[in-house]
Amino acid sequence: MKKLKLTFCLLLATNFLIAQFTATGNYKTYQKITNSRRDTVNIFMYNGITATDTIKYTGTASTANWFKYSETITNTSNYFPELTNIKDSTGYVFVANGKKTYIWVIDYQKHLPVFSTFDYNLSQDKPCESVKFNYSTNIPLNYCTPDNISHILDREFTVKYKTLSWSNDKWTEIDTTQTIILPTSELLIPTPLCNTEFIISGDQYAADLGLQPYTKTSSSYTTVAVKCHITTLIASRERDKNNEADAPMQKKEINFSGPIDIQFLSNANEPSTLYYNWDIFKNKQLLINRRDKEHRYTFTEAGVYTVKLKASNQKCDDTDSITVTVTESALFVPNVFTPNGDGMNDEFRVAYKSLVSFEAWVFNRWGRRVFYWNDPQKGWDGNINGKKASPGPYFYVIKASGYGLDPKNPDPAVLSTVTKKGDINLLRGKGN
Repeated sequence: MKKLKLTFCLLLATNFLIAQFTATGNYKTYQKITNSRRDTVNIFMYNGITATDTIKYTGTASTANWFKYSETITNTSNYFPELTNIKDSTGYVFVANGKKTYIWVIDYQKHLPVFSTFDYNLSQDKPCESVKFNYSTNIPLNYCTPDNISHILDREFTVKYKTLSWSNDKWTEIDTTQTIILPTSELLIPTPLCNTEFIISGDQYAADLGLQPYTKTSSSYTTVAVKCHITTLIASRERDKNNEADAPMQKKEINFSGPIDIQFLSNANEPSTLYYNWDIFKNKQLLINRRDKEHRYTFTEAGVYTVKLKASNQKCDDTDSITVTVTESALFVPNVFTPNGDGMNDEFRVAYKSLVSFEAWVFNRWGRRVFYWNDPQKGWDGNINGKKASPGPYFYVIKASGYGLDPKNPDPAVLSTVTKKGDINLLRGKGN
């Protein structure tokens, strides 16, 4: 804690010292602490130094004098608070009451960041992850510490380019920027997902001085990166009485009763000619393999399925997968319904899940067939030839098939057919 407090006090003292100087011209100041003695160098960055520009001490010391780094410090008892004839890339020592302040002067106009080369390099190890750039420039911007050791100032640039963003089940082209610090041994930018140009601009000193940034644009880049996102469309299916909602466009886990016909969309960014590979597994066993951009499959058997997609070109690939759970077949038959128009239990319907086939017959007490249907989403409304049927018991026969439907053989992998028979009571209220 003491060490932190000491550092904080030193920073306050340093800021106080530099606050005791004023200068003419368009400039900004920066502070660097680099050498082993922890000397602070105050950098005055000018937007062009003129012959009349000065740096002046405004403090209350009784003695003050200016020296260059290369000069021997003498005559510190004099009072010369103003520095004139300022030179680019020159270090100065200001001595006030025996205390030294180090200042380095830079004329930014003599060190403008001009790129003679800025372009991508297609010969790199990981083109799917990043784009490597070749660049040559006069980037190095130096200052010296009092021991005459040269140090490089970091120069901050931004690289602007277009890429794709996956949101709300669709690709959107967006502008994005990457901040880079130069010089660097290797300039890498995350590989964009669409064709684009790269525009580098900077640096931060130009922004601080209120100057227009230097910019350079690369040649057009054709992306090789691949990204895919599986989405689904329910092509057709039978709904049960639980009113299952349609599958969302994208979901990593889908649960439905069968049979369910699903269209799988790859949604790859398609940078170039792509190859698609779809695999559908059940219990880790491969059921089907397809090579189309989109794939459609009907799930009939109950179980848990894994749908995997690989999209690839000659350089890059990406994978995605989802899980589809098809519930076991089930069939439940009520014993009463009340077709009185109140919107509740007005039809004789079955509750079901994952039926492969369905047929149902209703007979009156004399064995005459009064209704037939083969869609489990529908039912009998209690009318016979458009007239209300008499209240009382009726006899039904239902024949259905599904996986694991037979209680004698409930194996979800076995398709079985069952026949249910029984009575259904038709009740009507007064006036119905």
